Amino acid sequence: MKAKIIITLKSGVLDPQGKAIEGALTSLGFSGVDNVRQGKFIELDIQAASADEARSQVEAMCEKLLSNTVIENYRVEVE
Repeated sequence: MKAKIIITLKSGVLDPQGKAIEGALTSLGFSGVDNVRQGKFIELDIQAASADEARSQVEAMCEKLLSNTVIENYRVEVE
């Protein structure tokens, strides 16, 4: 099965990379761009008996390694 993980900073957490991207876009002439937030995307293949089992395993991976749950949210999609 294929798992896709989207990791983003929680609202209220400062995002200096997002601000840098926002500034660069503005300087390149892209107007009307505000509140840029930068995140991570991870895609992996996982062997599991069911989609629920795969989701459970991937969520455990996120909790233990892939995301910093103090400042980040994550969303898991399993196909």
